[in-house]
Amino acid sequence: MDFFLGGLAQGFKLLWRLDPEVYGIAWLSLRVSLSAVAVAALAAVPLGLLIAQHSFLGKKALVVLFNTMLALPTVVVGLVIYGLLSAQGPLGGLELLYTPGAMVIAQAVLAFPLITALVIAAVTTLDHRVAPTALTLGATRSQAAWAVLSEARFAVLAALAAGFGRVITEVGAAIMVGGNIRHYTRTFTTAIALETSKGDFAQGMALGLVLLAVALGVNLASHQMQARWR
Repeated sequence: MDFFLGGLAQGFKLLWRLDPEVYGIAWLSLRVSLSAVAVAALAAVPLGLLIAQHSFLGKKALVVLFNTMLALPTVVVGLVIYGLLSAQGPLGGLELLYTPGAMVIAQAVLAFPLITALVIAAVTTLDHRVAPTALTLGATRSQAAWAVLSEARFAVLAALAAGFGRVITEVGAAIMVGGNIRHYTRTFTTAIALETSKGDFAQGMALGLVLLAVALGVNLASHQMQARWR
């Protein structure tokens, strides 16, 4: 118990002293994860809206596929992206392996099915008359789609927050394609695993505290935005 409390106390000290190592890792983690969610959302939100609003052959199978991919193992994603970006892979010429860019790609792949599935669920539960009514009133198809997303804005925002939570806490893909390089590709989770294995429990605890604070901050921001939109 003393070991745990001592590590916790040291963790708070590192945070209070604005330890550059801790906050550098925090900044990189935020930058990579936010970028990954933004990239994933650009494709996931329109696709989720499209699938939810249209009937076509194989729709149920596609929805089941996205729901199944919610449990997509991070190490599998890391393995696939590693194979694509390695020197022997088809995208090896881009020289992205062991860079923050590779981590953004891997985390975007992880967030994409989650955001898509949640957007599909959100739009499906809406009143199906929203889009036809908007079109009847003279809106274009893009304006009608925006009206639907506006009606589902709380659920869509929750989907983005869930996507962020998915990628900010993952470790497998980040290590495999990022390499856990100090001051370059070391994130919250990879650093916690490394520091704890080295016996530096205080550093790991400090990073864990920051990670919890970030998760809390994202959820508070999400609730604040929802309150403003009501």
